[in-house]
Amino acid sequence: MHAVSEQSPALIRLRDYRAPAWSVETIEMDVDLGIDASEISARLQLRRDPAQQAPLQLDGENLQLLSIRLDGEQLSASAYRYDGTVLEVDGVRDGSVLETRVRVRPAANTALEGLYLSGPHETGFLLTQCEAEGFRHITFFPDRPDVLSRYTVTLRADRERFPVLLAGGNPDGAGALEGGRHWARFVDPHPKPSYLFAVVAGRLERIERDYVTADGRAVKLNIWAEADAIDRCHYALDALERAMRWDEQVYGRNYDLDVFHVVATHDFNMGAMENKGLNIFNAKYLLADPDSTTDEEYRHIEAVVAHEYFHNWSGNRVTCRDWFQLSLKEGLTVFREQCFSADMNSASLKRIEDVSLLRRAQFPEDAGALAHPVRPAQYREINNFYTATVYEKGAELVRMLAGRLGADGFRRGMDRYFERNDGRAATLEDFLTALGEATDTDLMPYLAWYAHPGTPRLRAHGHYDAAQREYTLTLSQQTPGSAGTLAPAPLPIPVKLALFSRHGDLLPLRLDGTPASDTRERVVVLAQAGQSLVFGDIDRAPVPSLLRGFSAPVILECDYTPAEMALLLAHDPDGFNRWEAGQLLATRAYENLRDGAAGDARQAWCDALARLFNAGDLEDALLADLLTPPGEIELAERESDVDPARIHELRQALQRVLAERLGADALEQRYRALAAQATIALDAPSQARRRLKHRVLELLQLCDNEQAHQLAATQYRSALGMTDRLAALAVLVRGQAAAGDQVLLDYRQRYASNALALDKWFAVQAQNPGKVALPRVMRLEKDAAFTLHNPNRVQSLLGAFVRGNPSGFHRPDGAGYRYLAERLVTLDSLNPQVAARLATAFNGWQRLEPGRCALAQAAIMELAGHAGLSRNLSEIIGTVLTH
Repeated sequence: MHAVSEQSPALIRLRDYRAPAWSVETIEMDVDLGIDASEISARLQLRRDPAQQAPLQLDGENLQLLSIRLDGEQLSASAYRYDGTVLEVDGVRDGSVLETRVRVRPAANTALEGLYLSGPHETGFLLTQCEAEGFRHITFFPDRPDVLSRYTVTLRADRERFPVLLAGGNPDGAGALEGGRHWARFVDPHPKPSYLFAVVAGRLERIERDYVTADGRAVKLNIWAEADAIDRCHYALDALERAMRWDEQVYGRNYDLDVFHVVATHDFNMGAMENKGLNIFNAKYLLADPDSTTDEEYRHIEAVVAHEYFHNWSGNRVTCRDWFQLSLKEGLTVFREQCFSADMNSASLKRIEDVSLLRRAQFPEDAGALAHPVRPAQYREINNFYTATVYEKGAELVRMLAGRLGADGFRRGMDRYFERNDGRAATLEDFLTALGEATDTDLMPYLAWYAHPGTPRLRAHGHYDAAQREYTLTLSQQTPGSAGTLAPAPLPIPVKLALFSRHGDLLPLRLDGTPASDTRERVVVLAQAGQSLVFGDIDRAPVPSLLRGFSAPVILECDYTPAEMALLLAHDPDGFNRWEAGQLLATRAYENLRDGAAGDARQAWCDALARLFNAGDLEDALLADLLTPPGEIELAERESDVDPARIHELRQALQRVLAERLGADALEQRYRALAAQATIALDAPSQARRRLKHRVLELLQLCDNEQAHQLAATQYRSALGMTDRLAALAVLVRGQAAAGDQVLLDYRQRYASNALALDKWFAVQAQNPGKVALPRVMRLEKDAAFTLHNPNRVQSLLGAFVRGNPSGFHRPDGAGYRYLAERLVTLDSLNPQVAARLATAFNGWQRLEPGRCALAQAAIMELAGHAGLSRNLSEIIGTVLTH
């Protein structure tokens, strides 16, 4: 039995939802800002649901109540009750006005929720984070997403200490006050939920740009950062303008305020926050320059800037009725962001990136104790449900719907959804209804996808009848439900498919019972437990290509031969589908190696890749991805009694086989040819060359360690930007090269004052595989730049170790488990959200081999026995331990 936190809240269930008894028509806030103490006055115009007779109850935590007035009268102590969590007020009528004044302490707020200080006491600035339930740490309010109000916010502060004052909405006046103070007022004309409230105050610089929307509104775009970082915001500003124009063109959505502010901070629990008119960003997703930012980080910045902007409609103008509907805004917006990134870059490479992330992060989540539906049925702590399931799997479900309706149909459906729900708090049912009505399609069967945890399995078997010239493809599905049971009904699974001849040509699909056509790709929806498809006019047994474009988030089980997978890898015209065939073949090769079986799959994989490598006509970035087998986390998902060290050794051995097949001379020759074209440019071909160069250097290290280390050391010294420099550093550190310590020291000195670059320095060492990792991580904790108070720094060291280094974390002596448990206790007292996210590294411990399994269980049980754990951490640990 594990200890239960005194703060552990009651279970909240979707089925218990009730509309709010009290809403707030308008809220006027007067915020007197100070580092150690800030005072917030709030004036709420209240509306009562006539169908409910409940007393007025407002959420409020960590608030010092200074005064309370109802309809202009000061309330006596007997007229209200405040237990530290809920304020209940007597005598409130429909139309009443409640005024409160409270004090909060930003500098003492290490949880970074509500109003807090970013940076040192003397030079830092104040900001807020209110999603999901942070507004209750600022003032008393019905802090739930279905209470939409119009906000007027007036800020007052010392002008010298806080020269910049920002809040959501349009500016509505500013001026001087006595005593060197000043004020600024902001009015948001659009009703919004409390989680979108935002304030920023401090010494900040800005870059700005004038923008005119497609419907003619003049908008001032401002990006704010501290003085030493503002010059690194130009790429983000360009990305913002691209995102705004794309949303106008693709979805017909225009921005709706006169200003759009974006602020960078190094102290933030999340990636970014879409507060209406005042986005607040973790600096890692906003600041960029070639010397300290990798190509991958540039793409992530573009994507996150777009994601938060797209929320202006899919999240802000139309928000979610309750937190069970979180994927309605997040899954939908991730899908929109993914489509934008695909249009801005390479669609195939973006799809590879998205599916890789899904398999690396969401599939393991769905297979462990922390599995939950995209729309959970219940929760205790909502902050624990900002997960890969809600975001990435949620996006895949929207992608399925978009594929089902087609581009034109999906656009009509989205127009209907936005128009019908503008200014409302919506549900997934509202979303599916709008899409369905606009296209005359019943989409309600897809609601089952949102209700069931687990990753469905799609099984496929083909049979060719030479006499009838027919090919029969039999599909079946198995979908796990809660508690390991099967789902009560089959899910609709869209299977995009094609057939290839044995020469690698796409064949016309003459599906029995459908009109004859020359189409060579089609989508079949498997809505039953099993279904057989008969294709005619087939001269020879074809090779099926299934789930093209990853048309559904399932695990495919198909009786491919190695030769068939190699054929798809060699001939499929779509880059993603080629990669997918290569991943299937590489996995089969890994399993052959693991099981000591014949090497047919290894031979087929290596031969196919060698031909592609030597042909020289494949796009460089795609070739780099094709040369990379599934990662250790993905391979572990296919095993029971998981031994992470063994998986690491086998994957290394598999890559060594490939490297030797390609040959050291050929690898070095390709590397030198790519290095000769080195440039700092961000165009797609330049990024692709850097990507392939890194992969070639990694493979060369496996067959000619000394030469690879010499080339890496030279690359580090001559690198024009961070992509090449970090790639060289990683090769040297993970290869335990003699020059590794020296380049680490050089990097540490070069970027001593660059927090984001130092995060990469911590991470590359924390991800060094095997038993060397933990001692190094513990030494790095003593580095002057390390702190548990900064989420980015915690993730760069502890997060990189426990989530990005399976063979290092899952040590056979259990030291990694004990280390994490000890650090979680300390971290939980500072920042419960960050602690809870790190604790998810324990998910799936039951599938470890017996020795590691017992050691992990012991560490988790000891952690669970600590009294006073936060409700965030206690929920994660309790779920991991008892499921």
